[in-house]
Amino acid sequence: MSDLYTELLVQRKTPASAKILKVLMIVATVFAGLLGFTFMPLALVVFVGMIILCYFKLSSFDLEFEYLYVNGELDVDKIMSKTKRKRVASIEMEKVELVAPLKSHELDYYRNNKGIKIVDYSSGEEDHDIYAIILNGEKGMQMIYFEPNNIILNDMRRIAPRKVKTM
Repeated sequence: MSDLYTELLVQRKTPASAKILKVLMIVATVFAGLLGFTFMPLALVVFVGMIILCYFKLSSFDLEFEYLYVNGELDVDKIMSKTKRKRVASIEMEKVELVAPLKSHELDYYRNNKGIKIVDYSSGEEDHDIYAIILNGEKGMQMIYFEPNNIILNDMRRIAPRKVKTM
C-alpha cells in the first residue's frame, strides 16, 4: 500500500474588524509622524514605535492555512503574508474522537460543552464546507474547524470509519 500525501491551501477571509484596525494603525502612524516632524520630538519616538508595530501586526492580518495530510496525520500550518510559516497543529487520527460537518447534529454535545476549546483553522466563509475535529489531546478537549477536500475526508474515513461523519 502506498502513502497518501495531500496538501490543501485555504485563504482566510479578512474580517471587517481587521480591516478597520489596519486603517486605524496606519492613520495613527501617519499622525504621529506628522506631529513628530512639526511639533514634538517625543512624537518621533512614538512614530518609530508605531512603524515597528505596524510592520509586525499588519503582516498577521493576511492569513492562509495549509493542511498537510499524510497517512492519518493532519498538520496545519499558518502562513502569514505569504512569507512566515508556523506549525499550529499536528493531529493524529488515533487521538480524534469525531470528525463531522460544522452544522451536523453529531456535534451538539460538544457545542454545549463549556470545557472545550474552539480553534478555527478555516477560511471563515460561511458557504464553504467547514468540518470540526473533536480532539482529546495534550491541551485538553478541542474543537478544531478546518476545510478538508474529498481526498482528505475519504482517507480519514478509511482509517477511522466510525469517527468520520459526512454530510
